[in-house]
Amino acid sequence: MTHLNIGDQAPNFSGENEKGETISLSDYAGKKLILFFYPKDNTPGCTAEACNLRDNYSELQEKGFELLGVSPDSPKKHTNFIKKFEFPFSLLADTELETIKAYGIWGLKKFMGKEYEGVHRTTFVIDEEGKVLEIFKKVKTKTHAEQIMDAVG
Repeated sequence: MTHLNIGDQAPNFSGENEKGETISLSDYAGKKLILFFYPKDNTPGCTAEACNLRDNYSELQEKGFELLGVSPDSPKKHTNFIKKFEFPFSLLADTELETIKAYGIWGLKKFMGKEYEGVHRTTFVIDEEGKVLEIFKKVKTKTHAEQIMDAVG
């Protein structure tokens, strides 16, 4: 799991979003960022999490938060995921796993008795100075926005 702690400087990242634009941590300087990592577009847990964040997006924005999702999926898959569920936030395509590994959330997972390497669903809340304000290692997919607001809202 992640090697980062609350108060650490968030690792810089740069990658392509669903529109082919390059997105970096520096784009969020002076803003609070909810950086949520998830395993795969269009899977039940990931869809529930992203839809919960979508449904609470305006409230999160009112509290000063920007949102950015990250998964190993391609920009094209992200585009389809966004269109299907009408997400108002961007998704970063980390196909080379650079950002995922920088945040320390790539590792061994178990599912139905099988072990494999994958993304550990984790959310980082980053403050205006780029420091980690909160880390959610046990994401409640259906109520994640409330989980975030209860902790840092």
